Amino acid sequence: MGAWVSGLLGAYGAAAAGPAAVGLGDLPERCAAEVLLRLDPPEICQLARLNHAFRGAAGADFVWEAKLPENYRYLMEFVGSGEEGKRRRRRAGKKEIYARLARPVPFGDGTKEFWLDKSKGRICMALSSKALVITGIDDRRYWQHMPTSESRFHSVAYLQQIWWLEVVGEVDFCFPVGTYSLYFRVHLGKFYKRFGRRLCSSEHVHGWDKKPVRFQLSTSDGQHALSQCYLEEPGSWVLCHAGDFVASKPDQQMKLKFSMAQIDCTHTKGGLCVDSVLIYPKGSLKQEGGQVSEMRL
Repeated sequence: MGAWVSGLLGAYGAAAAGPAAVGLGDLPERCAAEVLLRLDPPEICQLARLNHAFRGAAGADFVWEAKLPENYRYLMEFVGSGEEGKRRRRRAGKKEIYARLARPVPFGDGTKEFWLDKSKGRICMALSSKALVITGIDDRRYWQHMPTSESRFHSVAYLQQIWWLEVVGEVDFCFPVGTYSLYFRVHLGKFYKRFGRRLCSSEHVHGWDKKPVRFQLSTSDGQHALSQCYLEEPGSWVLCHAGDFVASKPDQQMKLKFSMAQIDCTHTKGGLCVDSVLIYPKGSLKQEGGQVSEMRL
């Protein structure tokens, strides 16, 4: 698409060389808007700096409504609260709505949040470890909440040692139409900083090479996914792909249930950080260079 824009601007630039040529500044705003409809939001913002025609068109509601998910009104219900929040939502233009939804929108007492990815306007979601039901989490012999800047929620659940690992979560949400992937973000080893350097202790890491961790995902409309893998690579955050699901009704709530478990009680396991569960449009994390652990059944 960037090459298409460059070609378009090059053609206009060539035309402008003649004495009676029409420049980009003379482009009707409606024509500029038709160009912007074919671009992604970051490209729209770049062209808006070019001249007044693109700048005016870049604020048009119909341009930005085409970039918003079909259920953006539902998504905006999570923004603000009370009568003042309702008034602000009613006054907001579509560009302002897009900009607001591109920032994290917390829900579920702040333990969950969603946002639009700025490039394509697709929904993403994160659920913190505190939004999950973790077996033994209240017993400090097994687990502790560890503050860290490496989590978007500023805290992770750290497992020292346990026989029965089970982490369960669920979420009810109206997802825009599309295919989504669900991941558990985990880390082997306890990380910390010393003299400005990131270090990782593997003192409690054990038991993950004996049996794989099993991941499950199910939806209220009957979709199921099952996968498993051995946890490896201490010292790095890994996204464990639990499965994919398809949303086809953006105005209907879908309940997701998901879990990770290693419940073989013949051995203990420990040294695991559980940060969050992430839900992204399928394939987008790999495109962004995320470290994804593929499951092996």
